[in-house]
Amino acid sequence: MPGSGQIRQLKRRIKSVRSTQKITRAMEMIAASRILKAQARVRSARPYAEQIHEVIKGLAVSNEVRQHPLLQQREVQRVAVLVNTSDRGLAGAYNANILKVAERTLREEEAAGRHVDLYVIGKKGAGYFAYRGRQAHRIWQGISDTPAIEDATEIAEEVMARYTETELDRAWLVYTDFKSSLTQRPTRMELLPVKPTEFEGGSELPTAEFIFEPDQAELLDLLIPRYVEAKVFHGLLESAASEHASRQRAMKSATDNAKEVASNLSRIMNQARQEQITTEISEIVGGAEALNE
Repeated sequence: MPGSGQIRQLKRRIKSVRSTQKITRAMEMIAASRILKAQARVRSARPYAEQIHEVIKGLAVSNEVRQHPLLQQREVQRVAVLVNTSDRGLAGAYNANILKVAERTLREEEAAGRHVDLYVIGKKGAGYFAYRGRQAHRIWQGISDTPAIEDATEIAEEVMARYTETELDRAWLVYTDFKSSLTQRPTRMELLPVKPTEFEGGSELPTAEFIFEPDQAELLDLLIPRYVEAKVFHGLLESAASEHASRQRAMKSATDNAKEVASNLSRIMNQARQEQITTEISEIVGGAEALNE
């Protein structure tokens, strides 16, 4: 027979589960609101990158663009891998999926005999690689939730400076591409060297001689680094939107599970109370009959 102690314990468990359900529900709603903001930031940043790309395409008919240091192709011996993870957990398989792509990239480059410098964005990625004994060349924390253009500029300048000084021969950006609230795809993008094919298709310049102010080489020196920064910023924004979407789904699943657990515990508690009441009635009836006899 279930006792009062067991019923009290079930009541405490039900209360605890329902409190957890309220928390996960609140986190789900917060993540849903942040998805919309992250999507808006992705859309607002897109015209800037597209216009830079179009201007460079207009200049790309000249050989000047191919001489830029960030477009120089050389034998790959040292590679940088930038891994974009989150600072917070409770996002389902978001970090696990991106880390799988990062690990695969690291294995491929090291199997080819290249030295790899690891750059990590987010506490989760930093903790993951530190636990496995892989030291990161640089770690950025506290920017994954709401990345700013200044963060993208700092990251891009770090890698571009080393590439220009021939300390790096290739750079990968591993991030999560946001397709929809239900679909996010971990992917990698070759950040450096910038491919000249990315600027193909620009309209041919007229035969007349144009005077650029500033000159064409100076324009490219300004625009191509901004183009790389825009690509990094794009990866950060896509990852932020993906993180919020993954957290929303994870918290919705946790809320549904908590509701089911609370329902099961309530059913068990009701059965225990019914058994207790039935036992007490049986004892009273038995006592009454004994007194009558």
